[in-house]
Amino acid sequence: MTASALPAAKPGLLPLRVYYEDTDFSGSVYHASYLRFLERGRTELLRAQGVDQSEMFAGASGAASYFVVRAMSLDFLKPARMDDELIVETLIADLGGASIRMDQRILRQQDVLLAAKVKIALVTEGRARRLPAGLLAKLAGSVTEAS
Repeated sequence: MTASALPAAKPGLLPLRVYYEDTDFSGSVYHASYLRFLERGRTELLRAQGVDQSEMFAGASGAASYFVVRAMSLDFLKPARMDDELIVETLIADLGGASIRMDQRILRQQDVLLAAKVKIALVTEGRARRLPAGLLAKLAGSVTEAS
C-alpha cells in the first residue's frame, strides 16, 4: 500500500480528535499514539461486522480466543497535531487460515498522515488457530478486491 488511495471498498471509518495526552513535547502526535488509533479502528471495523471480541474472549462459542498483532508496517507521512480531527480508515485486505490482513490509513481531511499494513492472528490457549466458519462468514463480504 502506498500513500495513494486504498482500493475502492466500504472502509470502516473512525473519527477521533487528537488530545494533549496523544502528543509529545513538540505538540505532534507521539508515534506510539498512532498504534492506539489503529487498534481502535480495527476494533470498530470488527464490531461493525458483528464480531464481539468480548464474547470471543469469554469463550461464548467454545474456547476463549482473541486477536493479536502478528505483523505491522507503518509509513509515517505527515504529523498530526493537538486538536486535529482525524479519521482512521480500515479495510480488510485478506482473510488467511488463522489471520486477517488489514490496510489502514489515518487522515486529516484528505491528507494521508499514516499508512499501515497490519496482520492479526486469532489465538486460543496461546496458539494460533484457524478462523472459525462463523467468523469468516461475518468478514467475507468486507474483503477488498485488491490491496
